[in-house]
Amino acid sequence: MNPAIGIALLLAVLQASQGQKVTSLTACLVDQSLRLDCRHDNTTSLPIQYEFSLTREKKKHVLYGTVGVPEHMYRSRTNFTTRHNIKVLYLANFTTKDEGTYTCELRLSGQPPTISNQNVSVLRDKLVKCEGINLLAQNTSWLLLLLLSLSLLQATDFISL
Repeated sequence: MNPAIGIALLLAVLQASQGQKVTSLTACLVDQSLRLDCRHDNTTSLPIQYEFSLTREKKKHVLYGTVGVPEHMYRSRTNFTTRHNIKVLYLANFTTKDEGTYTCELRLSGQPPTISNQNVSVLRDKLVKCEGINLLAQNTSWLLLLLLSLSLLQATDFISL
């Protein structure tokens, strides 16, 4: 085998194995919805498959994703958003019947396929409310727009800081 091909193959495998690691999974409450924030490394250009699931009474229930088929009872209750390094799932009308262990799993296709996941145990009465500042920090484009606007307004002598 050509040494250049061997090195390229090794680099591709290393990139794939490092490209989709789940770094954290957190849960909080927004009004009556459960919000799951699945943060992950994203250092690969390969497509990442994902799955959010709930394990309750030793049974796995797929909520949303591109890997398994979501169960019918959750389809109308879920809302999903994704950015570069975070996947956010909202589960509407969260009750004690939805308590259990939630999992965020990422898969990167390849030979061999790599899988990374994190779990969080969720109990309704132990959930904290999601903080507004975290929502702003996750969407840094709004913060950047605000800072740029202030500079522009100051430059035109509209405001003085």
